[in-house]
Amino acid sequence: MLAAAVPTGFAGRVADLGAGAGAAGLAVLARCPGATALLVERSAEMVEWAERTLMLEANAGMRTRAAILQADVALTGDARRAAGFSDNSVDFVILNPPFNLAPDRSSPDALRQEAHVMTPDLFEGWLRTAAAIVKRKGGVAVIARPQSLPDILSAFAGRFGRAQILPVLPRADAAATRIVVRGELGSRAALSLLPPLVVHESAGNGFSQRADAINNGRASLFGD
Repeated sequence: MLAAAVPTGFAGRVADLGAGAGAAGLAVLARCPGATALLVERSAEMVEWAERTLMLEANAGMRTRAAILQADVALTGDARRAAGFSDNSVDFVILNPPFNLAPDRSSPDALRQEAHVMTPDLFEGWLRTAAAIVKRKGGVAVIARPQSLPDILSAFAGRFGRAQILPVLPRADAAATRIVVRGELGSRAALSLLPPLVVHESAGNGFSQRADAINNGRASLFGD
């Protein structure tokens, strides 16, 4: 879903912040053959997994289009630039930050906790970096839980406009469990709330027609 927030036919450079093993960034490359990706991950262990992902034979065609950067997304100023985050260097940023509260996903495993549990001011820090590295009029998309919407919009303020909020519902009669918020750097366009993505059919565990198309790279999330 996060990769599908990138428009169809995108042919620029996308930065995947909090890339983990590289799933979202590489999904963009699979759907957009003219794109390149920068996979950014702080954990040395997950960077190793991203490197292994690129070495899979099935991903051979994407190796020359993807680069991996081990760095902390929350760095600022000169420290951020020294770590490899060049200003105005990418065309689109996708963010998959740890968006769970500690009571929801507490774990004795440090790596698992780092990957799932958010820290105070997380969205402010990550979206500050996104605004620094994306080109003017470039895009950003972040996936999170609905309760994080106020923090996301607060971090968008003064940076990203044309905010589009797309709720993700497990079923048509259920409340949203995720949101994807997309914006444009420097835009003054108004916020919009879009029709939701319903993931599953009303009965059984099958995917809806739209969700299946998104899952398999045949459609974009925002219809562009």
